[in-house]
Amino acid sequence: MIATFLGTGTSQGVPVIGCTCSVCTSLDYRDKRLRTSLHLQTESNSLVIDTGPDFRQQMLREKIKSIQALLFTHAHRDHTAGLDDIRAYNFMQQQDIPLYAQIEVINQLKKEYSYIFSEHKYPGIPQLNCIEINETQFTIGADAITPLPVMHYKLPVLGFRIKNFAYITDANFIGEETFKKLEGIETLVLNALQIEIHISHFNLEEAIEIVEKVKPRRTYFTHISHKLGTHNAISKLLPSGIELAYDGLKIEV
Repeated sequence: MIATFLGTGTSQGVPVIGCTCSVCTSLDYRDKRLRTSLHLQTESNSLVIDTGPDFRQQMLREKIKSIQALLFTHAHRDHTAGLDDIRAYNFMQQQDIPLYAQIEVINQLKKEYSYIFSEHKYPGIPQLNCIEINETQFTIGADAITPLPVMHYKLPVLGFRIKNFAYITDANFIGEETFKKLEGIETLVLNALQIEIHISHFNLEEAIEIVEKVKPRRTYFTHISHKLGTHNAISKLLPSGIELAYDGLKIEV
């Protein structure tokens, strides 16, 4: 299975136009972060987790030619605002695309994209088949997917585990039941927003503490804000086995 980081950034802590800080002026491609999303290529499926505002650009960059399903972590716009661009895959694949999410997320998408879910559909709009999920394991083809409930301040969010790979973004609390679901994980992707404490995201210190509890073989931090710092500077602070992810990074899991 190959995981590709479509984006590792966030709308949190976005700099003002003309900012001259070290991240904005960096020539390191790893510091150019689009909104957080992930592509998973399994033996039988091409899966995308979240379709943020940069979805079209990310998919073109990675030359992803098909999507068997979309999975959503939660309904915030920085994770859903690119949903309309799924229509290109409808056209190429000539079929509806399954969308897996909690009922609260599905209902929010139906409000924001009412034209997609209208009874009288306009020609060429995205074609989606919404499938409600909860905390129970489900399957997409041959792939078993375990939802990982976490909290994003007061908002319930889902991470996902597939085999020995787990993906968690937009979280600042993980309960004991979810820690049990993370047992045996070899590769963990986890959000680490910034150095300072944040109301709804793990900061760098808290994310490292989560890694120490889970004990995966390797960890990649994502959902990185402008305030965290440059890839090169932060990488020097990370314990062995932990790396900052970057846009376009591909890992075998």
